[in-house]
Amino acid sequence: MNSTHTIHNQLIPVTASSIDNYIQSVHELPVLTVAEEKELAFRLRDNEDLDAARMLILHNLRFVIKVARGYNGYGLPLADLVQEGNVGLMKAVKRFDPSMNVRLVSFAVHWIRAEMHEYILRNWKIVKVATTKAQRKLFFNLRSGKKRLGWLNQAEVNDVADTLGVSSKDVMEMEKRMSSQDLGFDLAPGQEDDDNAYSPSLYLKAEQPDPSDILEEEDWKNHKKSILTKALAKLDDRSKDILASRWLTDKKATLQDLADKYSISAERIRQLETNAIKKIRESVVA
Repeated sequence: MNSTHTIHNQLIPVTASSIDNYIQSVHELPVLTVAEEKELAFRLRDNEDLDAARMLILHNLRFVIKVARGYNGYGLPLADLVQEGNVGLMKAVKRFDPSMNVRLVSFAVHWIRAEMHEYILRNWKIVKVATTKAQRKLFFNLRSGKKRLGWLNQAEVNDVADTLGVSSKDVMEMEKRMSSQDLGFDLAPGQEDDDNAYSPSLYLKAEQPDPSDILEEEDWKNHKKSILTKALAKLDDRSKDILASRWLTDKKATLQDLADKYSISAERIRQLETNAIKKIRESVVA
């Protein structure tokens, strides 16, 4: 891929006014199977196929939204977080090697999060809140660790202070500043080119479980669901109805209920059910 800009112009636009429509459109795009993803990735790697790159990006946009929602606690527009995450996804697609036997989402989540971190640190300005390493550590941990919106009581203040190695006065001052309008911070002036300078991104984290774990779990569920749907589609109508009635409803039918419905024996219903399950298993493991 020569440029992410070329691909970016072909993607679904993300704006604050249309974020709901964007999310709906993205979720209408199916998750790629392992085989489909590998084929597209090899086309991109070996032939620099931009259309393959575009397909890889489009069918993984849902994962960017999932990661972005993990950063809602920082008070920034979801549309902006998604837009930045999409840039990370494009960078990941450009560098993705399908021969490594890893799903794209597992590789891309780190690029997606990195772009969102940069955006948060650029746009969330906290005036004179965190000028030392200890204060920065306190800031990020206090945001992610507070259990309620009110003031911390003295026991909680002392516990946070002991855990982070700062004074109780520092904890109370930080909470006081955080109770006002959110403004972010960057490195202190003069530290930008210092290799030993402390970076707030070391403590920047989502206020939910690790997005990469969530994405992989969701991707796996969607993959299995897609295989199951295709397997069910190969069954005849009677077999599909038997499986649905026996396994896919809250009020499950008995063998005799279905025997009466189809005017055959309960044993014959059991045989049809067993054969249908066998066919599905063969499709899933194929």
